Amino acid sequence: MPTPARSRKSPDPDAVADRIHSAAIHILRRVRREDPGMGLSGPRASALSVVVFGGPITLGALAAAEQVRPPTMTHLVRALERMGLVSRVADPDDGRIVRIAATRRGRALLEAGRARRVSLLSRQLRTLSKRDLAVLARAAELLDGLSHD
Repeated sequence: MPTPARSRKSPDPDAVADRIHSAAIHILRRVRREDPGMGLSGPRASALSVVVFGGPITLGALAAAEQVRPPTMTHLVRALERMGLVSRVADPDDGRIVRIAATRRGRALLEAGRARRVSLLSRQLRTLSKRDLAVLARAAELLDGLSHD
């Protein structure tokens, strides 16, 4: 006699979304503990991250990406310029447009900060079983796919 199939209720997308949202916030809070090593405030580190990983960007687009008003971004960019982390460069296609670009120092600082965050998370992942780590690897692929517009 065949064994009856176990009835499994499909996961509720709203409940899964809520758990992912909560977990992402908690994970980011935990890894942010490594950020003081960069010597940047949260807003400065975030703006620099957009510039480093997104490439040269206009001040307006950077303000929009960070969800702040242009005057606030102007203040942040000036501070990053004084620190030698970004510079203003002319757009290669339209010299009237100025873009904010990361300097070599800015890129190195941000990449070192990211490496510290990833290292902390990696140490935590090493405590998981191979099976659980494989599940998270697949979940990371899926989440990455969802993160692109």
